[in-house]
Amino acid sequence: MAIITRKAVLSLFLGIWSGAVLYAGGPSPLDDPVGWGRGVAADGFGIFTTFDWIVDGIMADDGFYVQILIFTLLLGAGVSMIWNLGGSYAVRDWALERIETQRGATFAAWLLGLVMFFDDYANTAIVGSTIKDVSDELHVSREKLSYVVDSTAAPVATLAISSWIAFQLGEIRDAYDELGLAEEPEEMEIFLQSIPYNMYAILAIVMVLIIVVTGRDYGEMLTAEHRSRSTGKVTRDDAQPMQDVEGDLGDPHAENPRLASFFTPVVVLAVVTLGTALWTGFPAEPLTSFLDRPGDTVYTAFIKANYASALVYGSFAMVASGFVLGKVYGIMDAGESTDATIDGFGLMLTAVSILVLAWGIGTAVTALDTGGFVANVIGDSLPAEVLPVVVLGAAAFIAFSTGTAWGTMGILTPIAIPVAWSMTGDHTMVSAVVGMIFSGAIFGDHSSPISDTSVLSATFTGADLIDHVRTQIPYALTVGLVSALLMTVWGFTRITPFVLLPIGVVLLTGLVYGLSEFDARRKGVEPIAANGSEYAGDPVTPGSESDVSVDGGSQTE
Repeated sequence: MAIITRKAVLSLFLGIWSGAVLYAGGPSPLDDPVGWGRGVAADGFGIFTTFDWIVDGIMADDGFYVQILIFTLLLGAGVSMIWNLGGSYAVRDWALERIETQRGATFAAWLLGLVMFFDDYANTAIVGSTIKDVSDELHVSREKLSYVVDSTAAPVATLAISSWIAFQLGEIRDAYDELGLAEEPEEMEIFLQSIPYNMYAILAIVMVLIIVVTGRDYGEMLTAEHRSRSTGKVTRDDAQPMQDVEGDLGDPHAENPRLASFFTPVVVLAVVTLGTALWTGFPAEPLTSFLDRPGDTVYTAFIKANYASALVYGSFAMVASGFVLGKVYGIMDAGESTDATIDGFGLMLTAVSILVLAWGIGTAVTALDTGGFVANVIGDSLPAEVLPVVVLGAAAFIAFSTGTAWGTMGILTPIAIPVAWSMTGDHTMVSAVVGMIFSGAIFGDHSSPISDTSVLSATFTGADLIDHVRTQIPYALTVGLVSALLMTVWGFTRITPFVLLPIGVVLLTGLVYGLSEFDARRKGVEPIAANGSEYAGDPVTPGSESDVSVDGGSQTE
């Protein structure tokens, strides 16, 4: 449905609705067609149950998901404050004065993407809009920049304390609750154990670094880089670049941009979130217990922390710091700061919609006992050794089709965890499967033209959406295939992922060299694009606030 409609939100809603129709009618319309039809009609053709499930999904777990919605909206407001205070422009101008090579520009985008770990939307918005002028001055193609931004944002968000972690923890907790185990691990323990199995996310970040450091490309990216370096055209002649960030958040106050306007809200978010999380998880024991076992106490606090509440407090403090900076620097008064906050809420409406529907479809999956059904169907026929790779493929397909990694996690987590437990009774296998859900969700997301992160990456870097997807897919497939190979080896050998991951890095490096050489020979070009003589050695100067191409002409977005 998502492939046909190209609408992820609509597809998720229809998924919930179809489940509600099946639930209202009963097990099978073939056994009693008349009774089944009456049941469906009595439920308003599934509409009543559909909205009940959506509301139940939001209100589940004592307001846990409500906190996630509040955090998501506040995070958008924080990003808007950074933009309107001129923080992104301050980083851009600082970089323009110091970065003199294409490698430096793409490395800066990669590094800044790691710093902006707390949300993939915020990551793409800030990194893309900050580095775009720098990369344009140095003739880096928009396709290359959008790849670096996109392939860093979601992977780092799924590995760190971010908007993703609270959603992931909730999905893990709900799936374990459905198992009804007498003793079950904390959801944070399963998440931490799943990180080394989240191989696509880890290797995707490494892949970007390999591409940046070596300067090698293959596929359509090689063509794009040769065009940009030899002609100065950062996009194709007939490309249709996505709308820039100013369209969503307005023009920033960039008369005297300060780096503090960028880094202060980010630091406040990180410090308050981590501090509050540890505070909520700190065991109610005498101080002497902490002094006797400080390491154990901190670990317990980390595992038991209320991350949803911590993220709300951290994001609120982020927005509050923006109000303070606006007042102290005389950039924005209270009214303007409030307007920027509301604009930030609007920036996250798509994310909020996907979240709500992802939780709703998780409720539908639980009500229909889809996990139990799948476990019974494949439990005796699918070898446990290949289960992680099967989950990786399923997650990638769903994410590619729906265009949403979060929706994919909402669909698969309540199914895959019961299947993994019923087949093995092993928490390690569950952790591996959780890592594969995250990996597959991001893998499919990176390859999908209807993905929200693909759209945002193209938007904030000023790239053509289809050009971005077409140039990124070969790299995503390379990382995805290596991840699948490594997890197949793990399934049969149980070699620790800490050994497999370095092997994966070596494989990726070899593949980049081999594929770039092969593709370059096929196209009759060099595997490393070089500047044309007309553009070599151009001075690097601060870019204007408008989007100007490197040949001096205006480039409309």
